[in-house]
Amino acid sequence: MFRIKKLDIFIAKQFGLLFVGTFFICLFVLMMQFLWRFVDDLIGKGLSMDVLAQFFWYMALMLVPQAFPLAILLSSLITFGNLGESSELTAIKAAGISLLQTMRSLIVVVILIAGLSFYFQDVIGPNANKQFAQLLLSMKQKSPELEIPEGIFYDGIPNTNLYVQKKDMETGKLYNVMIYRQSGSYEDQAIILADSGMLQSTADKGHLLLTLWSGEWFENMRSQDMGGTAEVPYRRETFYHKQILLDFDGGFNLADGTGIAGSAKAKSVEQILHDLDSIRLYNDSVGREFYQEAKAYTFHEPMLTAEDSVRLQEARAEGLPRLDSLFDALNDDQMREVTKNAARQAQNALSDLEMKADYAKYLHRQERTHMLEAIGKFTLALSCIIFFFIGAPLGAIIRKGGLGVPVIISVLVFIVYYIFEHSGTQMAKSDNWTVWMGALISTMVLTPLAMFFTYKANKDSAVFNIDAYRLVVMRMLGLRLRRNIARKEVVIDEPVYQADADQLAAINVDIERYSNEHSLLHWPNPVKVFFRPGDDQRIQEINERLETIIDDLANTRDNVILHELNNYPILATHAHTRPFRQRWLNAIAGLILPLGIFFYCRMLRFRLRLYKDLKAIHATSNRIIQRIAEKQIAEKQIAEKQTVNNE
Repeated sequence: MFRIKKLDIFIAKQFGLLFVGTFFICLFVLMMQFLWRFVDDLIGKGLSMDVLAQFFWYMALMLVPQAFPLAILLSSLITFGNLGESSELTAIKAAGISLLQTMRSLIVVVILIAGLSFYFQDVIGPNANKQFAQLLLSMKQKSPELEIPEGIFYDGIPNTNLYVQKKDMETGKLYNVMIYRQSGSYEDQAIILADSGMLQSTADKGHLLLTLWSGEWFENMRSQDMGGTAEVPYRRETFYHKQILLDFDGGFNLADGTGIAGSAKAKSVEQILHDLDSIRLYNDSVGREFYQEAKAYTFHEPMLTAEDSVRLQEARAEGLPRLDSLFDALNDDQMREVTKNAARQAQNALSDLEMKADYAKYLHRQERTHMLEAIGKFTLALSCIIFFFIGAPLGAIIRKGGLGVPVIISVLVFIVYYIFEHSGTQMAKSDNWTVWMGALISTMVLTPLAMFFTYKANKDSAVFNIDAYRLVVMRMLGLRLRRNIARKEVVIDEPVYQADADQLAAINVDIERYSNEHSLLHWPNPVKVFFRPGDDQRIQEINERLETIIDDLANTRDNVILHELNNYPILATHAHTRPFRQRWLNAIAGLILPLGIFFYCRMLRFRLRLYKDLKAIHATSNRIIQRIAEKQIAEKQIAEKQTVNNE
């Protein structure tokens, strides 16, 4: 039965205070990062404070679910880092309470936050996204002189399309301007060309003043009430300087949000699932219609006249293909006309198919976007739990509180999460990945990481022990480890020198016998290496006996012996016989030819190294035996002198 204890309340308070602070910090950072995308839409628009307040309010509501995971990661890191740094976590573990038991109150809190995150995304988020998009669209339309793009037509001004090739952002001047105006029917239109121009709002914000230099004005002179089918007269005017007053409401008015409501971000999960059925049904109907229309582009036999039938019979009698015979029967003008018509029909068919392909791709992308949005609401809520099981164990392992190390780790983890989440979403939208793969890639990457850190922290494993990882890498690469024996300040048991010397002499005899029986410099049979079991038991025995003697002689006070002990190499007792200790791994390495060659050459290297190590052990043992003998002789002489002096 779950009972709330004082420890749960204590840790929950520590986490809660930090979570509130880090949440607002993370929200502010995300808002500032998000604001840079729309800073051009805010500056110089003359927006009132209430409009700006709405802009930031809806932006904050949109970013709340994204701030939750980062705040949980940072606050859990700081909480358990502080507990570890102040040794409180050590005291908790000494009382028999595991890390998971310590985290249980926070697990409940984080699950509640994850539920709150989903509520924000499903209930509050869609309306916030809709209001934000509508507000942003209204801001862009407020001062069009700042929004006119380069190289494309701008239709934000009523009854006017404006094209600008280049725009000077400092002076606001427009270069190579082309204006298409249409106030009524097709005949009621004008085209204006100018080398440069400038667009400004009037003081009452009710009109736009367009000033043009060095241009021409082409305008139809026919009004809508003129009937008949005669050609439309027009006038042409060349000007050096001209000003045009355009109707435009420069006040702030909310744009129509009908199109925005169809966006996937403006829908809840229930609405997305409901609309997905309609989207898929519509996509299928469009696809079937396009398929039926595409079948019309297949080849059909042409309708033949009586004359063509006679030519066809003559061509068949001569054994010529049907179409070639009909085409060859035409004169040069007819051939050019037929070829031109065929090319035009083929180009029209190609353009039609490309347009339909783009439209089908758009429909398919719309379906994938809705699916990604629905799945993303769950994965973002789940990321709150995943980030907690990354932050809390890391804080317990690192044991560093404050805002230094936790902030660095939080930023690194969040960057990894953002890269995978953003990349997966874009790949899924472009149909390079499946929707589920793109939506779950970040979760699939971080979940094993959270499980690993939680397991290591609960077992008090040294995850960030650089020496341990260095040792593993050196063993994998076959790099030599050096022995390091230092002089001990306090020695309890002196070495038994004579017994150690006798053991070293016996080891030297075994080494000589082993070297004579095993040809380490010869290439072994690859079949025996990869497909037959067997370890070198004699080398293992020699190594165990040698390590026992080294441990005993490490208690010596003799500097010469200590120096010689560090000359003993550390033996690799298995690498010279088999690549792996597991038989099935050896068989797999032997069957894969490039891998087998690598491990076979690696084993040859270890055989050569063992050969050199045995010679080094033999020579070092002889020097130690000689030093022990000299030491015993010196001690015997000192003892005899003391005896003579005593007498």
